[in-house]
Amino acid sequence: MQVGEHTLFVRQDGPSDGRPVTLLHGFPTSSHDWSLALPALVEAGCRVTTLDFLGFGASDKPHPHDYLLTEQATLVEGVWAALNISETDLVAHDYGVSVAQELLARRSDRITSMAWLNGGLYPDLHRPIRIQKLIHGPIGGLLSRAASERTFSASLRKVFGRPVADDVLHEMWVSTSSNRGKRVQHALLQYIDERKVNAKRWQQALESYAGSTLFVWGTADPVSGGHVLPRLRERLPDAEFVVLDAAPPTGHYPQVENPDAVGAALSAFLRRGELPKQAD
Repeated sequence: MQVGEHTLFVRQDGPSDGRPVTLLHGFPTSSHDWSLALPALVEAGCRVTTLDFLGFGASDKPHPHDYLLTEQATLVEGVWAALNISETDLVAHDYGVSVAQELLARRSDRITSMAWLNGGLYPDLHRPIRIQKLIHGPIGGLLSRAASERTFSASLRKVFGRPVADDVLHEMWVSTSSNRGKRVQHALLQYIDERKVNAKRWQQALESYAGSTLFVWGTADPVSGGHVLPRLRERLPDAEFVVLDAAPPTGHYPQVENPDAVGAALSAFLRRGELPKQAD
């Protein structure tokens, strides 16, 4: 889909008259992260829109380019306009949580409910792993170009709590590295700084949102895991929580590591039914 000056990969699943749901993916992969949990949403009657952010997956990966979360939010709005989506439930993970916070800050009235998976909602609680810090730094461009599927998979396994099949990791690598994707990783990771600049605005958007809110959270995540939950419970006392701590506990990618639990939690929440037994 052409959105402004860029071509984005966009997909829709489910009945054309189903409840609109938009899924926002994380760094450094793509909307394909949702593929294992998505069937549950389709079965629940949702019309699911997924897209690859600019610089990710099958979307354009311009270089050089100043990748901004605020631009990604504008592109999401462009997709909604092209697909005649006036209101939607929104589900966000990792990098996508910041895009979702910006969308809430702009027009929360068009977000009918909000579900969050592990992500840096509060910059002071975000704990990037070593390779992220290195790629974010001054030699990050060189390091990202030198990455291989082996080093990529090893890094991802450090943020997983559960085993993930090699073929799934391969798909994640392909989405990241295709179309010369390695060369844009350093620029994409500057989102860490943008989160800090917009921290107050985005925190306000999160905490003031009046719609139904669900957190589906993997506790074995070293980046944005169990250590974030106390603040979420304190600041959003009316939110619902599905904490994925059953052995083996889920890590940073709940929809990849534990897709059945994530699909069940999201579909129940979106149908306004009772939450599954993992809820506390």
